[in-house]
Amino acid sequence: MGKKRTVVKVGTSTLTYENGKVNYRRIECLCKVLSDLQNRGEEIMLVSSGAIGVGMGKTGLASRPAETKKKQALAAIGQCELMFMYDKLFGEYNHSVAQILLTRYAVETDQKRQNVINTIDELIKMNIIPVINENDTVAIDELEGNNFGDNDMLSAIVAGLMNADRLVILTDIDGLYDSNPRTNPEAKKISVVDKINSEIFSMAAGTGSNRGTGGMITKLQAADYATKRGVEVHVINGANPENLYEIFDGKEIGTMFLARQ
Repeated sequence: MGKKRTVVKVGTSTLTYENGKVNYRRIECLCKVLSDLQNRGEEIMLVSSGAIGVGMGKTGLASRPAETKKKQALAAIGQCELMFMYDKLFGEYNHSVAQILLTRYAVETDQKRQNVINTIDELIKMNIIPVINENDTVAIDELEGNNFGDNDMLSAIVAGLMNADRLVILTDIDGLYDSNPRTNPEAKKISVVDKINSEIFSMAAGTGSNRGTGGMITKLQAADYATKRGVEVHVINGANPENLYEIFDGKEIGTMFLARQ
């Protein structure tokens, strides 16, 4: 099998416990799996949420604040801690990481987009794993819900920019269901979606956890964007990062959205 370029997006709900504290065991497992996949020749890019969630844990806040300036401050606190963890944990498996913080202005023109592409391409050539996040400290639009929309959409934009073969979104649910599995025990998981339409969007449940900003609707929006640009998208449960191996080995897990080009 040839080399594949993959964007992996991990959400706050995957990186933290319900109480907002960092889930070190899960983050360590994620870093180990991604390092192993990189070792076998895959090209990995990590889009990581979690700066505000980690900031909440570090400052002892139980719930996400409503004020933008407080979210900006938490992002500034949490981003340092988040990158420290990634640097340390990837380093234990002999891999280096690089931080890339983006805003929508960084990709608004062809020249700016090319600058982003050139930087990430060069990091990949150097066998460095790019860790990409929204720049929540200055990009207040995202904090108020209208910049990239969520890191789900950011991951889709990165996947499209970098001509990725696949985008894998790790979340706190097993995939797309025909109704909300949290309220309907009869809900059925959909394994493969060949085209995202209004019927598929109507299946999306409400918002995500207390620590994140997204939900299944943002996953569908991201999948719609990415699949239209030739990127295969997988939405899987991130509780066990080793499930990533299933995707890379061609096995069925979560929900796969087929590329449309």
